[in-house]
Amino acid sequence: MSETLKREPSTLATRLRAETRALHQEVEATPFISRLLRGELGRAAYSALLRNLHEIYAALEAGLLANAGHPQIARLFTPKLLRTAGLERDLEALQGPGWPALPIAPAARSYGEHVKTLSALRPELLAAHLYVRYLGDLSGGQMLEAIVAKSLGPGLAAFYDFGGREEAKHLARELRAGFGALDGEGELASAIVAEAREAFEAHRTLFSWLEQ
Repeated sequence: MSETLKREPSTLATRLRAETRALHQEVEATPFISRLLRGELGRAAYSALLRNLHEIYAALEAGLLANAGHPQIARLFTPKLLRTAGLERDLEALQGPGWPALPIAPAARSYGEHVKTLSALRPELLAAHLYVRYLGDLSGGQMLEAIVAKSLGPGLAAFYDFGGREEAKHLARELRAGFGALDGEGELASAIVAEAREAFEAHRTLFSWLEQ
């Protein structure tokens, strides 16, 4: 008699990776990010990027800190991930005290408002944005640190500084393990995956605006 093979239950990590891969690749291939990776952004364009990321991170990190005790967030979030202060240091170095007046894209503003709504009503879905933003910062972001230093000069990459490369690798392993320990089945997992896909779409819209 043949035995029925049982499918291994998926984890949230495997679902997120598989179901956002194509969108992630499309975002990385946008003209703006391609220029960033080639070290071709000037100070003005790079400042515009950081100003819009600040709008997103300020909302996201306020939500994560407010919900740090939530079971879904507690197993993923550590204050060591926080990026807002680093963004502010970089923007101050690039643009001086007037950096808050830099334009904010509609996509970044609506992203921030959406995250604030999730923080109040569905904080468990902040896990999707934690996945989209911080895993990128801990992996590709470490490469960008060197690119920014070479193209724009030293002292402008606090955003990517997690306390050294080894610490960044450690945080990335811990974050991946956290997502790997979460169930990939059921309505909550599907909602988090859908939220992550929307986050990548929002980034694509933002980077198109920045390229104008």
